[in-house]
Amino acid sequence: MAEPQTPPTRGLSRRHLFGAGAAALGAAGLGWGAQEIVDHSTTGTDTDGGLTEPFHGPHQGGIATPPQAHAQFVGLDLRENADRAMVAGLLTVWTQDAARLTAGTPALADTEPELAATPARLTVTVGLGPGMFSAADVTDRQPSWLRPLPSFPIDRLDENSWGQTDLLLQVCADDPVTVAHAVRVLIKNVRSLVTVRWSQRGFRNARRSHPDGTTMRNLMGQVDGTVNPAPATEEFNRLVWDDGSRHRWLTGGTSLVLRRIRMELDTWEEIDRPGRELTVGRTLDTGAPLTGTAEHDDPDFTATDTLGIPVIPPGSHIARAHHTHDGERFHRRAYNYDDPPQPGQVSNSGLIFASYQRDIDTQFLPVQQRLAEFDALNQWTTPIGSAVYALPPGTGPDGYLGDTLLEATA
Repeated sequence: MAEPQTPPTRGLSRRHLFGAGAAALGAAGLGWGAQEIVDHSTTGTDTDGGLTEPFHGPHQGGIATPPQAHAQFVGLDLRENADRAMVAGLLTVWTQDAARLTAGTPALADTEPELAATPARLTVTVGLGPGMFSAADVTDRQPSWLRPLPSFPIDRLDENSWGQTDLLLQVCADDPVTVAHAVRVLIKNVRSLVTVRWSQRGFRNARRSHPDGTTMRNLMGQVDGTVNPAPATEEFNRLVWDDGSRHRWLTGGTSLVLRRIRMELDTWEEIDRPGRELTVGRTLDTGAPLTGTAEHDDPDFTATDTLGIPVIPPGSHIARAHHTHDGERFHRRAYNYDDPPQPGQVSNSGLIFASYQRDIDTQFLPVQQRLAEFDALNQWTTPIGSAVYALPPGTGPDGYLGDTLLEATA
C-alpha cells in the first residue's frame, strides 16, 4: 500500500526565514500580519470565550489586567549564536503572533486555527532576563536591579528547574486550552533560537465563580493578595510603571520577580485553625486581620489582649510582610500550582508568586529580607525557584516589544 501523501504546508515558513538568517527575517518584517487564515468574526462572541484584552498600548497586558483563571510562565534561554538582530527578530515574531492570538485570530501558519478563535481574555507578556542583554550587547542599558536576588536562608532553589532564564513568556487566559495553544504557537515558531528551561502552570478560581474583584485564595486556604495597589490609580502608576528617568527605553515598562514557593500542605493540615490564623495574622474565613472584622480593615499591630499579648503576633506573616513605608509596596498577581506529588506526598502544591514593581531593590527586597529573617509561615513554605525580568513597555501596531531597547542608538 502506498504511503499517504502529506499535504503541502500553506503560508510563509518562519522557520525557513530563521534558518536563512536575521536579515531575511527583517526583510519579511511587519508584512506578515496581513494574512488571515480563518474568519472568526462570529465565533465565541456571545460567550466569555470571545472576550479580548487589548494587546497594543503603552503597557504590556497581563500586569494591570484583572487576573485570568489560568497562567503559564515559560522560561527560555537563547542559543549560543544569538545576537541583537536575532533577538529583535524573535521579539518581532512574538509581538505579531501575540497581537493576533489575543484578538482571537490565528497566528501565521497556525496549524490549529480553530483553537485561536476563543481568546478568553488572553494576554501575552514578555520578560527580558540578564542573558538577553548580554546576547544583544546592550548591557549598558540593563537596569541595576536586573540581577539574581540575594541568597536567602529560607531558599532551597533548584536553579536548573526554576532558575533565571534569558527570556520569559507569561501567558494568561480564562481557558486552559487557549493558554496551551498560545504557548505552543509562540514557542514552536522560534525554536531555532531558544530552548525551554522550564514551564510553570498556575490557576486561580474559574471566571464568574466569585464576584469580580474577589481576592484569590491559595491552597492553604488563605486569602492571598489583600494589600495590593489597584490598577488605573495614581498609586499603581507610581509603584509599578517605570517613568524612564534612569532608562528611557523602559518608560511604561516594569520589573517582575517570579518566585516558586512550595507549600507543605501535609504538615500544615496538622495545625488547628487558631494556630493557622495566628501564623498568618488573619482569620481564614473572611481574611480580616485579627484586629478587624473585614478583609480590607487596616491591621492594628499595637493592639494587645487582656494579658498584654499582641493580638497579631509580631512574627506572623502579615506583620513581617507589612511595608514600613509607602515605597516598599508592589503589585502581586500570584497563581496556585498543583503538580503530581513526589513519592510519600499527598500533594505537590504551592504558589507561583509574581510581583511587579518599578524597582526591585527598593520595593521588593526589603520586604523579602524581613520575611527571610523570620516569618512564622516559613515553617510551611519553601522557595524553590527564583528569577527576575525587565518587562519592556507595550508597543503600537508598527513596532515590537523591546524595540525601544534594541533599536535605540544610545
